[in-house]
Amino acid sequence: MNDSGAPPLSPEQDSTAMFTASEVSARTGVLAVTLRQWERRYGFPSPARSESGYRLYSPYDLARIEVMQAFLRDGVPAGRAAELTVRGFLPGEGQPTDNPSTSPAERERAGEAWSGALLRALMTPDMAGASRILAEAQLHLSVEDVLLGVMAPALVNVGELWARGEITIAHEHHASAFLRSRITALLDSEAESSTGPLLVAACAPGEQHELGLMMLVLVLRRRGVRVTYLGANTPLGDLAIFARQVGAHGVLLAMNGDWALDATRGQWPDLNDLDLPLFLGGGLLNARPELAQTLGGIYAGPDAAQATQIILARLSGTGSKAGAVSEASRVSGSATPPAKQAAAPHIQTNTTEEQA
Repeated sequence: MNDSGAPPLSPEQDSTAMFTASEVSARTGVLAVTLRQWERRYGFPSPARSESGYRLYSPYDLARIEVMQAFLRDGVPAGRAAELTVRGFLPGEGQPTDNPSTSPAERERAGEAWSGALLRALMTPDMAGASRILAEAQLHLSVEDVLLGVMAPALVNVGELWARGEITIAHEHHASAFLRSRITALLDSEAESSTGPLLVAACAPGEQHELGLMMLVLVLRRRGVRVTYLGANTPLGDLAIFARQVGAHGVLLAMNGDWALDATRGQWPDLNDLDLPLFLGGGLLNARPELAQTLGGIYAGPDAAQATQIILARLSGTGSKAGAVSEASRVSGSATPPAKQAAAPHIQTNTTEEQA
C-alpha cells in the first residue's frame, strides 16, 4: 500500500469476481460514462465482456481505477494519469523523467502551439486532424489548460476570421459545432461532486450563444461545484421554478448582447423571490459590469479564473465541508497559467457563436 491508499497493482490478483459498470461506480465513485470515456481515449481500463456484451471489471481493474483517481486528485492530467497507471506507477513513487509540460511557461507555449494547429485543422476543414490534436493535447495538459489554453483561443480566432470576412458563417458554424461536441464530451466525462454547493447555470432569455458558459460550467464542476446546466434562451420564470425545485444555492446567468439584456430586464421580477446569489456574466457584462448591480445581481468577473474564485467565495459554506471550497485546489497545480488567465473566456468568446 502506498501513500495514496491504493493497493499495489498486479494482474495476477484474484480475477474470479467480476463487477458490472454500475457496481464499479458504486465502489469507486467513477461514473460509468467516465469509465467508457477513459476506455475510448486511453485504452484503460480493459474490461471483459459478458455473453450479452456488458462490460465486466476484475478486482485488478478496480485497483487500477483507484490509482487513476489518486493521480487525478494529485492534479495529474487525465491522459498522463492513465499512462502512468497503465505503466504500473503509483502516486508518490518515482515517475518517468519524460513528464511533459509541467511548468506554467511550458504549458502556455504548448497550449499556444496546439491551439494554432487546432485552428488550422478547423479551417481546412479537417475534423479528424482536429480530433487528433485535441487528443494529443489531453495527454500532456490538464482539462483546464486544454479548455482555456487550446480550445478557447481557437474559438476566439475563428470568430475574428469571420468578423474580417475571411471565412464564411458555414465555416464558423462547423467549427463551433465541433468544439461544442468536445466540450459536451468533457462535461459528460467529468464526475460531479456529491457534496459541493449546487449552482444552476443558464443563458439569459433570448441568448442563444452558450459555448463560453459551457466552458465555465466545466471549470466549476472540476472545482467541486455541482452545476446544473439548463442551456440557451432560458425564461427567468422557469429558471426560478427549477432553482427552487432542486434547492439551488445560487444562479449563474450569461448574456452577450442587448437583445438578451432587454429580455432579462423584462423578466427580472421573476427572480425577486429566490433569495439566492445571482451571478451575471458574459460579453455584455464584461463591457458594462455595472449592469450587474443595476439589475440586482453579482458581476461574476471577466474570465473563467476570476469567475470561479468569485462564485466559490460566495457559495462557500452552502455545501458540505467536503465540497467546493475544499476541492478548489484539486487541479490548481495544472490550471491555466496566470499569463493566460486574463485571456481565458469567462462566459463569452469573440466568435459568431457569441455574436450572430
